[in-house]
Amino acid sequence: MSIDRSPFELQIDDLTLDGQGVGRREGKACFVAGALPGERVRAVQTGRKRNFDTAQLEAVMEPAPERVEPPCEWFGVCGGCRLMHAEVDFQRRLKERNLFEALSRIGHVTAGQRLEPLVGDDLGYRRTARLGVKYVAKKGGTLVGFRERAGRYLADMWDCQVLHPAIGGRIRQLRQLIDGLDARERIPQIEAVVDDAGTAALVFRHLQPLSQADRDRLAAFAAEEGLQVYLQPGGPDTVQQLAGPQVPLRYGHPDFGVTVDFGPLDFIQVHAEINRRMVRRAIDLLETAPDSRVLDLFCGLGNFTLPLARRAGEVVGVEGDARMLERARVNAEGQGIRNTRYVCANLEDEGLQDMPWLDGSFDRVLLDPPRTGAAAAVEAIGSHGIPRLLYVSCNPATLARDADRLVHHFGYRLDAAGIMDMFPHTAHVESMAVFARD
Repeated sequence: MSIDRSPFELQIDDLTLDGQGVGRREGKACFVAGALPGERVRAVQTGRKRNFDTAQLEAVMEPAPERVEPPCEWFGVCGGCRLMHAEVDFQRRLKERNLFEALSRIGHVTAGQRLEPLVGDDLGYRRTARLGVKYVAKKGGTLVGFRERAGRYLADMWDCQVLHPAIGGRIRQLRQLIDGLDARERIPQIEAVVDDAGTAALVFRHLQPLSQADRDRLAAFAAEEGLQVYLQPGGPDTVQQLAGPQVPLRYGHPDFGVTVDFGPLDFIQVHAEINRRMVRRAIDLLETAPDSRVLDLFCGLGNFTLPLARRAGEVVGVEGDARMLERARVNAEGQGIRNTRYVCANLEDEGLQDMPWLDGSFDRVLLDPPRTGAAAAVEAIGSHGIPRLLYVSCNPATLARDADRLVHHFGYRLDAAGIMDMFPHTAHVESMAVFARD
């Protein structure tokens, strides 16, 4: 089926969560990346499906009041951000709409209260990233960064405005560094993380052993930039520090007097400010008492477990990754926290309600599952009738699915829900919901 490449004008009426404007052309939906509701745009068709067309934005004829100049010169080429052309408050309203529409449409539930969005810095906030690396002779050297918005290639970028400056401000130097390595064609990615003290760690994945000359170049770069440099020749267990400050990576929850030590490949929340506010709000909404027994499912490093231990009688953290669970245990012991217990279990298995660690004496539960949600855990919790539940979600669809089960099968009510703007300028929607039963 041929595509007419002639420019056409289109009135934009709506916006998808990933930043595509939606209009109707001859009665058929047409998606235009970079267009906003209320705008009249000129576009060129790029694709045709049975139910919709896609088009590339050529010009904005009548801009919407929410349109802003993107602070990043790579926006529109780099696929890391999708909403940077819209003011931040508008982005947050879009994410709220996505959350509450999912709860209504998928979960058939309505929140008793809409929580105020948790917000923080919208630039320089991202403290973790997986950066792609590709040596491209036609581009004159190495590319480092995120994939292009349209296509499978890395964007040709020199910095990043959403990454912590210790990472985003060094992309140019990283490109130059890898250009000078013998192994420049055999390094596919760099894992980057920055802790609360500003210590940046870079993990270089390499597909073949590095020459001594390359190891020396990487060590010199670490010394010049004040970075920790790690090498990863295989799986996560092969990561070893090559050079840089011999200090632990650490972030904290000052309100609770706890810190969390982590490794350079461990999962941590990307936005430090939002993470602190998220934990504080979650514990407030759980309404724990000094004698509360709390079950923290998908506990990871103890991001919620350790602060909860300061407010509750006992906290049991459950996690499927034994390595992270051991680090959580060490974090607790190192700070004299003795009212926590840790269990390694696959929380996606059916039959969790029969596990011996899930007895009937818990009165609070916190869930922080991956994007796939917590279907098995919800079944286990619901069958035990734990009276108060706090659910932290990174996917409105699976939160809504689990809310449906909690409310309509197990007799909970959805007391409150709201978004957390953990990933400004992107399509990610992080949220929190509190459920209760009498």
